[in-house]
Amino acid sequence: MIENGMEIVMYLGHISEDGLREQPLSEHLFQTADLAKRFADVFHAGDWGYLCGILHDVGKYSEEFQQRIHGKNIKVDHSAAGAREAQNLRAFPAAYCIAGHHAGLPDGMYVGGSSSPESTLDSRLKRTIPDYHNYKREICAFRPNPPALKMDQGKFSISFFIRMMYSCLVDADYLDTEAFMKNRKRVLPDISMEELKKRLDDYIKPWLMSEGDAKDSTNVPEIPSAAFSLNARRTNILRACICGGSGEQGIYHLTVPTGGGKTISSMAFALNHAAEHDLRRIIYIIPYTSIIEQNSDVFRKILGDEYVLEDHSNVEYSDREELDPKQLAAENWDAPVVVTTNVQFFESLFASRSSKCRKLHNIAGSVMIFDEAQMLPNDYLKPCLQAISELVLNYGCTAVLCTATQPSLHQFFSPKLLKRELCPDVEGQYEAFRRTVLETDEDMTGEELVCRLEVESQVLCILNTRAKVQEIYEKMGDREGIFHLSTLMYPEHRRKVLNKICERLRLQKVCRVIATSLVEAGVDLDFRTVYREAAGLDSVIQAAGRCNREGRRELADSKTHVFQFVSEERIRNDSVMQAQKITEEVMARYENIDSLEAIHDYFDRLHHVKGDSLDKKKILLRLNEAGGAAIPFRSIAEDFKIIKDATKSILITRDLEAKQLAEELRLGKRSRKLMRAIGRYSVNVYEKTYENMRGAGLLDDVDERIAILIDDERYSEETGLDINVSGGEAMFF
Repeated sequence: MIENGMEIVMYLGHISEDGLREQPLSEHLFQTADLAKRFADVFHAGDWGYLCGILHDVGKYSEEFQQRIHGKNIKVDHSAAGAREAQNLRAFPAAYCIAGHHAGLPDGMYVGGSSSPESTLDSRLKRTIPDYHNYKREICAFRPNPPALKMDQGKFSISFFIRMMYSCLVDADYLDTEAFMKNRKRVLPDISMEELKKRLDDYIKPWLMSEGDAKDSTNVPEIPSAAFSLNARRTNILRACICGGSGEQGIYHLTVPTGGGKTISSMAFALNHAAEHDLRRIIYIIPYTSIIEQNSDVFRKILGDEYVLEDHSNVEYSDREELDPKQLAAENWDAPVVVTTNVQFFESLFASRSSKCRKLHNIAGSVMIFDEAQMLPNDYLKPCLQAISELVLNYGCTAVLCTATQPSLHQFFSPKLLKRELCPDVEGQYEAFRRTVLETDEDMTGEELVCRLEVESQVLCILNTRAKVQEIYEKMGDREGIFHLSTLMYPEHRRKVLNKICERLRLQKVCRVIATSLVEAGVDLDFRTVYREAAGLDSVIQAAGRCNREGRRELADSKTHVFQFVSEERIRNDSVMQAQKITEEVMARYENIDSLEAIHDYFDRLHHVKGDSLDKKKILLRLNEAGGAAIPFRSIAEDFKIIKDATKSILITRDLEAKQLAEELRLGKRSRKLMRAIGRYSVNVYEKTYENMRGAGLLDDVDERIAILIDDERYSEETGLDINVSGGEAMFF
């Protein structure tokens, strides 16, 4: 280009796929910098966001890269240049972010493992790269002030800051590039927390009437006096959570017994708290995908479908339009209410890949509700709690630990972060909501258990392994109203079976369910009797929450039996046996093992016994011992896996939709939407089981992580996938 007689070189950042439009490199850098600054301003680090954005692509100013963008087939490292400039400014957090904005956050120094010495930040900064200094004609960079962090958590805080800055950069880079390539910006549903709060207020308004008003109201159905007392208590808890929303930011507990209405109450606190403190979103974190849909349905009904985002492996969003709002929001959690899993939330916080980290900056300024907090992963409990503390301490978040069996976690948090219990009169609530008598039975054989179950008309039996569930189910024989539930059934199949179970319970028909622990949390089932194989005290109490859940029967007529199989029939699992032993110790000390004292004692003992294994991979030690230029981001991301044993998926093609998905797989199609849809019809098994079934010729191995079940006879309408093949067998808990 010639201007005033001088040749002006225009450096390009992108060329559209049709080749008709060009984006000047300086435009991309300034727009990415402005966007990253806006993201980081939420936690008072806007200058750092701007620096990362303005330098991230300066390597594209090299002649070699400009040749590449115009079609020359050469490979050019354009990330190392910006990282080097950040290093020259002594801004090493920005150097990490820029060096990894495509390849992922690197290890600072070589620490072994699957990463190579050449992939480290140290190595990349020393590479020979093409000259890129023409960037100085168009942009300039500056060194920001040190990040304004409250350094209560030492070097962990620095590593966490780098991850958050990395999130700002990669999301800004992606969004600006996407806007240019698609020639339009994203338009996502937008709503204020005040409006969402108003929608919830309208929904719960009938519940907030006084007990006297309720009795006089023609709009309220007649309720037995005992049940009304429980409803009044639920309303009292709800009111307390609404009032608690005006409290200062920090870490709260919501200890509500099963049936106390914690789902709506916790959301009421969150929306009132967000409106009070001008927070941006609610993030609801749940341990199991099997209970997410239930809570999400409640939230969508109250707040509106377009404002509630589910992000987990079993959900899909339509891509009928090129930029489907929900699909886009799932990439970076740009939604007012996000419902996700422990796995998704915590593994993202310790991830290194850009696709996993994009969402992190959108956690800042949020209310985080950890539902079933007793199920935070024990092997990574300390780093998970440290991450929660960091989000509260430096990123404007409030956390709510919400459960019927509150774990004793105060010892892991700074006292200045802990606020208060939201539930009024917790001990009184536990007494009022006690609807079952816990009894410890003698050890029994499988046959003896079957005899006990046969005489019950509505009974739930929860066992520790899915292999044992199948065994007992088969021993029950062809009797009326027998159901099997385990993760050997694909999610869509389980959902249909649960619907049948709920209908039989509602109609007071015979209903006997043999299940794994997947029914213990978040599944609204109400049985006359429950049998629970011995496990951790939290699991026992959660199981008891499925007995007389609605309080329709007398306490003495509602029994939860805790038992063990005779020694020769037990399936050994060290983790379960450890929890059983501690439970036995607690049961010997307390008359009511579901009392708050007993629960706290159980968790104190459990955490003491586990000791260093609460940070099994020494995540905190490795982060806190690392020097500024030697943080092992990639290595820690590889080690931080909440689901310990690698699994593979087997697609079951009993449904027409599943058959169509299988054909797409065989045609080589792969997409996020496709894989999520497949998850609804898949069973996950350990690799050993997968290889055994594959070796037996039962699987069509279409992908390194997924196969299609060839023999439909291996999947039963009653019990799901038969994994018992010659060469070994696996069990899921």
